[in-house]
Order: sequence, then structure tokens, then C-alpha cells
Amino acid sequence: MFDSVLVWFRRDLRDTDHGALDEALRQARRVHCAFIFDREILDALPERADRRVEFIRDSLLELDQALRLRGGGLIVRHGWPREEIPRLAQELGVAAVFVNRDYEPLSKRRDAAVAATLRRAGIDFRSCKDQVVFDGEEILNRAGHPYTVFTPYRRAWLARLTEDRPPTPGQPPTGALAALPAADQVPTLHAIGFRSSDPGAPRLATGMSGAQALLDDFLGRIARYAEQRNFPASKGVSYLSVHLRFGTVSIRHLVLHAIAHGALLDPAGGAATWLGELIWRDFYFMILDHFPHVTESAFRPAYDAICWEQGTWADEAFAAWCTGCTGYPLVDAAMRQLNQTGYMHNRLRMLVASFLSKDLGLDWRRGEAYFASKLNDFDLAANNGGWQWAASTGCDAQPYFRIFNPLTQSERFDPAGKFIRRYLPELSKVPDRHLHAPWRMSQSEQAACATFVGDAIRQPLVDHETARQRTLARYSVVRNRAAP
Repeated sequence: MFDSVLVWFRRDLRDTDHGALDEALRQARRVHCAFIFDREILDALPERADRRVEFIRDSLLELDQALRLRGGGLIVRHGWPREEIPRLAQELGVAAVFVNRDYEPLSKRRDAAVAATLRRAGIDFRSCKDQVVFDGEEILNRAGHPYTVFTPYRRAWLARLTEDRPPTPGQPPTGALAALPAADQVPTLHAIGFRSSDPGAPRLATGMSGAQALLDDFLGRIARYAEQRNFPASKGVSYLSVHLRFGTVSIRHLVLHAIAHGALLDPAGGAATWLGELIWRDFYFMILDHFPHVTESAFRPAYDAICWEQGTWADEAFAAWCTGCTGYPLVDAAMRQLNQTGYMHNRLRMLVASFLSKDLGLDWRRGEAYFASKLNDFDLAANNGGWQWAASTGCDAQPYFRIFNPLTQSERFDPAGKFIRRYLPELSKVPDRHLHAPWRMSQSEQAACATFVGDAIRQPLVDHETARQRTLARYSVVRNRAAP
């Protein structure tokens, strides 16, 4: 039993069912809690008004209050964790630092550096599982290797869950948190070099209470999830991704709710479909943990031989894609949703990623980086996994010859054009039958709705069928190469 320890919060901004906090409370008489606004990350952000930083700060306010109600509080610093955590640990005189494991290569190197510094000072560094249900070597194939195909991984994941019984949130002891002076407060955005985002932009529901409100709302709709999740104009998804990203809700808590709503009893039901998405999340974390090269290159090295478009046209096409000016209404509406709100519906993420890599022929890493700069819920594992899936370069990826048709996707998943009209108001007068391909309207039809090609209507950057043939040729360099 330790006398006192420090829990370092990172992407786990809650005080319930928290791996590191619960373990620290079991192993120590007194527990200090801290969060570091990491300058290594924050200083690299291009904008000083970032919704994600605001989300973190607002969530920290709630976390601090929750810890204070339990007799503790949150120490918050702004600096480099490699320096701040060892310094704080020595100032507090703790015997150990507890953290929840992170699986990103840079984070693993950061933690290794912190652990080495702490060891030199005689302080333990303890890491706990928290942001996934299974990690490390808990899910391996019969040969003892990590899975690289999702379906057998999913079967093994579910089998392990059944064997271990559903994960149950622990009941940590109370009253062991170290108190903070009342004057010690979470710093303002201004104090860490940021400002509030556009007040006219949609506000995110932050903190544990925001996550719970979204979860409560979703559980009333979960039975329809399988049917509704692909339609961006419908309220079909949970909208919990940003809360999973920053840990204001526990993944185990969500799995338990999925099971309670029949996920293990009805494989085709909404709860089972949603649980499948949570398993995809674990899968991508596992891939990132075991195959860190995916952050720089294709999971399957043969796909690094693909020659992506370069030069002026490629740069202009990328700029048009970023700003929602490709001429394909659903693609453009999706990109404008991202730019305006920091969110994009998952079906649309797949569509715009496929369009960038397979219609425009641009390197998927350009799109991956743009998403990283814009998404409120940006998570390296899921973002990289999704982009490599769409570009057919990853493990268990969509076959390269399956190429989303932006017109048929639009007609199928936004048939009435509700989503398109929400983000492309310039097309509001275009009749439904022409909305998905407005450039095909005749002059008289354009005049009838006072919406003209070259004005509100853009000519598509590329013809999809022509682009498809180019993509098949582009991927021919790997057609006969075996994947690892």
C-alpha cells in the first residue's frame, strides 16, 4: 500500500469507472489528481480557437467539481508533460504515478520518457487499461499473432467478452482523494493561449453530464440504429464519438448498455450493430498498438507503390475538396458540415475519403491530415484506420476495385436532399430529381429554379466513371502483390 500517489488524467476526463483512478484508490491511502495541457500538442495547433481545446477545458471544470465533491480536486498545469509530471510528483512527494495506457506512438514515447525520469527519482510508473475493452495480447489468433481482419477479430472479441463476463464498472473506495486549496482553479482558455470558438457555431455537450445526456437520448433510439445510422439527415447515431475520444464516458459503460439492449441476443438488431462499431474502435486501437508504421505509411507496404496525383491540378483539387467545391453535392455538403461544425457523419466520412483517394487520385494521407485538423472527435487510431480502409491500403480494407459512386451514394442515403440543402443552401431551389446531379439540368430547367451552372451549380471536378478507370489503372501496381 502506497502512502500517496498521483493520477495523471489525459484522455479519460471522468471520475467513474476510471482504470487508473480506481486502481490508485485501491493501492494508496491518498490520491492526487492532475491534468497537463500538453504544449507539445497545443503549440502545434494552427488555430487559437479550437473546439477540442474548449471541450477539454469545459470537461475539466466538471471533472474538477466532481473530484472536489469527493474531497479532492484537479491540479492543472500548462507545459510539457515530460517535465511537468516528474516535477509535480516530486513536489507532492508521491511514491507512484498512475495513468491509463495510450496506444499512439508519440504518446508511448512520451510515457516511456516520463517513466524513465520518475524511476531515476525512485517513483513508480503504473499504467492501466481504460480506453478499450481488450488490449495488448488479450485478443490474439491461434498462431499467437494480432488479428489483421476484423470479422475473426470480432468473433474472438465477443468470445472473450462472454468468457470473462461483461465488464463491470468497479466500485472504488471513497474518501482517499487529496484535497486542493479552493483557490487552485482550472485555468481559462486565455491563460493557455486560446480563445472561445465562434459563438454562432453549434455548441458541444461537454463533460460527463453531456455524455450521459447523449447516451440517454440514444438509448431511446438504439433499436433503430441499424436502419438509421447511414442517413446523415436522420438522427440515427449516438453522437458520442467526441466523448469516447476524451473519455468523458467509459467504453465499458457503453458495452454494458449495448448488452442490456440485446446486443448478444439479436445479431441483426440495433444494439448489436452499435456494439460492432465499438468493437471496430478496439480493433483500430489494436492495429495502431501492434503496427505503428500505419501512422506514416500503408499497412500493406505494397500499396506504398501507388503513384498519387501531384502538381498544380492535385493541389487545386485538394483545395476544392477541403472547401466543399467538388461539384458533387453530397461530398460538398459533407465537407461543409465538417468545416462548420467539426463533425461529419460516418457514412459521409467513408464517401469523402473514397472520393479523395479514388475519384481525385490524391494521397489518402492528405485527407487524413485534414480530418485530424478539423474533427472534434479526432482519434489517430480510428482516423487512420478509416482512411486506410477507404483507400484500400489498410488491413481488412475495402477492395481497391470497390469505389463509392458519389451519385448513387447521394441518391441512396440522402434521397430527399435534406442534408444537402442544409449545407448547400445555394441549391435550395433545385428540384429533388436533379439535386444529386444538378449540372445535368437543361437551360430551361436551370432558369425555372433560378439556379445556374457556373453560378450556384459547379461542374464536377472529375467524371466518376473516367476517374474509376484511372483508379483501377493506378492500383494495378499492387494487383498481383500479396499482402503481408
